[in-house]
Amino acid sequence: MKDLIIVRGGGDMATGVIHRLWSAGFRVMALETDMPVAVRRKVAVSEAVYDGTAEVEGMTARLIGASDEAEAVLTAGEVPVLIDPDGTSIGELKPEIVVDAIIAKRNTGLSIDMAPVTVALGPGFTAGEDADYVIETMRGHDLGRIIAKGTSRENTGRPGNVGGYTLERVIRAEHTGILHVYHQIGEFVEKGETVAVIETGSGDYEYNAEITGVIRGMLRDEFPIKRGVKIADIDPRKESQKNCFTISDKARCIAGSVLELVCRHMKQME
Repeated sequence: MKDLIIVRGGGDMATGVIHRLWSAGFRVMALETDMPVAVRRKVAVSEAVYDGTAEVEGMTARLIGASDEAEAVLTAGEVPVLIDPDGTSIGELKPEIVVDAIIAKRNTGLSIDMAPVTVALGPGFTAGEDADYVIETMRGHDLGRIIAKGTSRENTGRPGNVGGYTLERVIRAEHTGILHVYHQIGEFVEKGETVAVIETGSGDYEYNAEITGVIRGMLRDEFPIKRGVKIADIDPRKESQKNCFTISDKARCIAGSVLELVCRHMKQME
């Protein structure tokens, strides 16, 4: 499949890339794990792993059981999603371009020789060694910058500023257990209101909103949670409710840089 682009990952950033490439008419598929963890689930093709399909801004992603099922889905104008965290299918399908959009802040298996062109998003990769190109994912002046040599900025561990809030808008698990969701994505919550509970063997622990706003992202109800995992994301901006169901400005910016690299390579092939 010389015209195929494979994206490792199906979270909201990866989906922004996939949607941009799909919109531009490219054939693209996603590789995921068997239990994806996507907080912004309403704009993540990874949800197809659980539901069979996922719809994001007019694009349909469809779960397939094997790599040889990809062609039929691509021909139908959809995005195949394959459970393949190790990228075994890449060697089978031989895509023209591989994009690592897992956003794990480290290299989880990408190799520069996986395809004629390899692109990695964010920290944990070195352009020229792990991938041909690295794209900056940190908000700021360099967001979306294409790096042909070297690395992106290191992960600060601090969420980006949204509406004047950083750490306060993100809720992380302090316990390991089963998540019980009290508020769904798109719902408004007040500061101090319980948004979720984690059930553990030693009791139930409430997680309350530190700011007033809308639930922009939330993990699935009854999802098994490990300590330290991000559970929810609260957006304090008044206009944010509709934004819960559309691709973010950050994802679109990064996707534009990936599209630039894809177009550049395809033109060189002509």
